[in-house]
Amino acid sequence: MTNPQMVMYEEEFNQIQTIVDRLVREANAQVVFIIDKNGQLIANAGETEQLDTTSLASLTAGNIAATGGIAKLLRENEFSTQFHEGEKSNIHIQLVGNRVILVVIFDNKTSLGLVRLRVKKASEQLNLIFEALLNKVQDPNQETPFAEITDDDIDNLFND
Repeated sequence: MTNPQMVMYEEEFNQIQTIVDRLVREANAQVVFIIDKNGQLIANAGETEQLDTTSLASLTAGNIAATGGIAKLLRENEFSTQFHEGEKSNIHIQLVGNRVILVVIFDNKTSLGLVRLRVKKASEQLNLIFEALLNKVQDPNQETPFAEITDDDIDNLFND
C-alpha cells in the first residue's frame, strides 16, 4: 500500500530543515536527506550540488520498500536502519516513525558511531514534528492550505 501525499506547512518545513542542517554539522556528514516513502525529497543539506537528488530519493524509497518485503518474509515488521559501506562513501538510512526516510551520506572523516548517535537524536525530533503535522492535518477545525482556492481560480489558471 502506498502512502498518501504529505501536506507540508512552512512552519514544519523550517523546523525539519533546521534539524537537517544541524545533523550535517554535528555528524560531520557530507549530505543529509529527508525523503517520504513515495520517493519525494522533503529536505536536504550538505554537498548536494554533485548529486542527482531526484534519483537518490527515488532509489532510496525503493530500497526501503524492497527491504520491507524482506522483513515480511522474515516475519519482521520492518528493518528501520540500514547501513551501506563503500570505498569512499557510506550511507546510513533510518526510517523515522514509519513515515519518512532519513539518509546520511558520510565519508571517513566521521565515524558510524557518531552518525548513529546524531541520527538517533534527530530521528526523535523529526518524529515529534511529523506527529504534530499529522495531528494538524487531521484536525477538522484546521483550515486546509487549499481552502481559499476556488473553481474559478483553477479555471483561470488553465485559461492563461
